[in-house]
Amino acid sequence: MVKSAKIEPTGGERVLVDHASHAASNEPSTPGDQHGRSAVSGISVAEVLGLSSLRTARLVAGASGLHRIVRRLNVMEVPDVLPWVKADELILTTGYPLRQSPSSLIGLVGDLDDRGLAAFAIKLARYVDELPAQMLADADRRGFPVILLPDDVGFDDILNQVLTEILNKQAAALAHSDEVHRAIMATVLAGGGLDEVTAKAATLLSQADVVAIGTEGAILVSAGPEGERMSGMAELVKAELPARGVVNLAGGGTAIVVPITAGDFEHGWLLAARRDGMHATDTLTILERAAAAAALTITQKLAVTAVETRYQSDLFRDLVEGRLDDMERVLDQARWFGWKLQASLVLTVTTVQPVPDQSPRSRRDDLERFAAAWRSALEGHIAGAAVVVVSDQVLTLLPVDQPAADGTGASDQATVPAAADLIAGVGARVHADRHGAPTPASTGISRPVTSLSELPAAYSQARRAAQVGLQTHVPGAVISFDSLGVLRLLSLIPDSGELRSYLAEVLGPLVPDASSEHSDLLETLRVLLEANLNVAEAARSQHFHYNTLRYRIGKLERLLGPFMTDSSVRLNVQLALHLIDVHGLT
Repeated sequence: MVKSAKIEPTGGERVLVDHASHAASNEPSTPGDQHGRSAVSGISVAEVLGLSSLRTARLVAGASGLHRIVRRLNVMEVPDVLPWVKADELILTTGYPLRQSPSSLIGLVGDLDDRGLAAFAIKLARYVDELPAQMLADADRRGFPVILLPDDVGFDDILNQVLTEILNKQAAALAHSDEVHRAIMATVLAGGGLDEVTAKAATLLSQADVVAIGTEGAILVSAGPEGERMSGMAELVKAELPARGVVNLAGGGTAIVVPITAGDFEHGWLLAARRDGMHATDTLTILERAAAAAALTITQKLAVTAVETRYQSDLFRDLVEGRLDDMERVLDQARWFGWKLQASLVLTVTTVQPVPDQSPRSRRDDLERFAAAWRSALEGHIAGAAVVVVSDQVLTLLPVDQPAADGTGASDQATVPAAADLIAGVGARVHADRHGAPTPASTGISRPVTSLSELPAAYSQARRAAQVGLQTHVPGAVISFDSLGVLRLLSLIPDSGELRSYLAEVLGPLVPDASSEHSDLLETLRVLLEANLNVAEAARSQHFHYNTLRYRIGKLERLLGPFMTDSSVRLNVQLALHLIDVHGLT
């Protein structure tokens, strides 16, 4: 449920008041004060009553609404004034339009409050003797201020003084807004990025935590007393944030949210959170200025990243295509990008799940987001890795320990499984925390290489393994080239009709999509072959009695032939099972 929250001034600050009766949640609300208007563009009813012309005025009802903001004034000259009133007005009257029907005052409070007016002020005695008790009770219930004006004060004095006070406050707000703008832009001009802009906003807001959230739902940067550690912040990141508004935090407190946009491009949100819900009146001004500066720094960073990414892709393509004429240049550029090439390397090729009917631009953006998430997930696990997008794939160069001359250190046999475990963990993390990045489809891993001249062969190996991984139809499959074995050959067979014919000849009724009985037999066959025809081990693996498995073997041999004793029959059966795995035939 979306909960109502409203920005209200109290003293020099605004309070985000939760009007719901239950505990705060991370659900958003969008109060009117957050749609381009601010308390600094007006003065409260309490401030109006403090002006010299109204010091002898009396508040007779609606004391709980003294926080309401007055942005304009109006004089009631006709009984049907409603078509001419506007929100946030203080309406003045002598009661003359109501002299013939004073009972209409009873419903007037509700009508004015429903239209968002700030308060109602009237002079009594001349045309209206007293205000109905029902009217005053309704005003108290609604928190709508009703004021009795002194007889000796003219409306022109009230109008002049209130409007002057509003204009002065607006002028001060504009001056303060300019100061905020200058302070934040000075941070940008000094070379500050998103971190520094967020920190400057937190400094200007003093006790508030300022957090920038990306469009994928990740916290980009935070500053302030608690920052992203603030209770309820994790839940807030997962919520669907409003374009602009107030969000109640699950752990208590509130946050004001503004978008980070540059033209038609949305880069995320900037929010200021306070556990006590007490936000300064200039919070919105500071956040909007900071969001504009944040959009500038993000756009600048994206432009630089785009150029850098293009150079990285070009360098990687040179490496995997063997264009190493100027080795010194290659190594200098690699060092500039933070790549560690003077080591034993493993190359991986990762394919990404495509989206149906996706445009080439959108596909490229998806791949770049995936590469960024992949790179981020690798950080902390391995230093000097290179991750780039080349064509329709994400390529990674992983520096690994090179075996020492005395035999100590990692060997090829240990390096590849370790790389496979790392890639599987990275893929799982990207899938879980991708925040809008696509899902990895398969990853192929090359053999380790010790020379850059071997990278073209490594690329071919990794690409072949990735293609086999795609054919297995196992999402996120991680396959090393050395583990392919006969699959390297089987994956090259393109004719699925011929493959199905071969499967039918070898497996007969055991081909997938057969009866459940035959599916159980197919699983028993797989387990038996994996156990190297060890009947006792296979029986334990399937939790069968030994004699039960012997009975099943008899049924299998009647369907397939003597695979237990005839190696040629067994070879055909094993190839058929591999074909099912590689091509996903059903």
